[in-house]
Amino acid sequence: MDAAAVNAYFTGLQERIVAALEAFDGAPFRRDAWTRAHGEGGGVSMLIEEGNFFERGGVNFSHVTGEALPASATARRPELAGRRWEALGVSLVLHPRNPYCPTTHMNVRCFAAFPAEGAGPASPPIWWFGGGMDLTPYYGFVEDCVHFHRVCKEALDPFGAELYPRYKRWCDEYFFLKHRNEPRGIGGIFFDDLNEGGFERCFALTQSVGEAFLAAYLPICEKRRDTPYGERERDFQLYRRGRYVEFNLIWDRGTLFGLQSGGRSEAILMSLPPLVKWRYDWRPAPGSAEDKLYTDFLPPRDWLAAS
Repeated sequence: MDAAAVNAYFTGLQERIVAALEAFDGAPFRRDAWTRAHGEGGGVSMLIEEGNFFERGGVNFSHVTGEALPASATARRPELAGRRWEALGVSLVLHPRNPYCPTTHMNVRCFAAFPAEGAGPASPPIWWFGGGMDLTPYYGFVEDCVHFHRVCKEALDPFGAELYPRYKRWCDEYFFLKHRNEPRGIGGIFFDDLNEGGFERCFALTQSVGEAFLAAYLPICEKRRDTPYGERERDFQLYRRGRYVEFNLIWDRGTLFGLQSGGRSEAILMSLPPLVKWRYDWRPAPGSAEDKLYTDFLPPRDWLAAS
């Protein structure tokens, strides 16, 4: 694994994405460099709060190492227990203020697990890439969903026509609130444990996903940013944001890994929206615009067939 090349790409990606988001919003992001409470490494968090467009958003870079992977990693891959590890990644979550503009998440990352001391040459390092992006609308528009998924597919197509349907299905399955029996949003793509075809291919695929994010998301925001809204739409947005919080705190592996590995809590929890509402057993009025999110958008579907 060429950690220097991955580091250089990820830090550059963070800077390019933040520059584009600052130009779109018109307000600057705060830069906050940090180091880990335990172990080695750190990162840079870039955050906006109460911007002109984004109510809250963060774009994080981290490069950290440790002597043993936390339980959130070894529970899924027990063969990695006891190995030293190194992790690099960029992760972002953006929460627009306008309810007609969707929340989004993107992540690209690289891991390596090194043989335990005394393991010998028969136990080589294990490396892999992961990542993806997904969209969480509050009021759905078919053309927005089609656009987002089309850009995701175009990012993956050079690496195999079979990847988009596989990674789309993986995303639908991963971003699912099991305790609600409900998807978090309209999906996108998600992949993990990627090492097939060698380091250069996997790194190139990960870069393609990272570079596609702005083209997938910002045109949707540009189209919807001036859509008028009132108290009803804002109230529904805050209610649905509760689902986002529930997923990130209960099911998200990245959140658990960051907290268990001694990452900076503020940087990890920057994914949470600033304002949220919960209600007891609330249901939208049948046939309403809010109801259509549940009936027409959240159930997994082939968005490219809708174009």
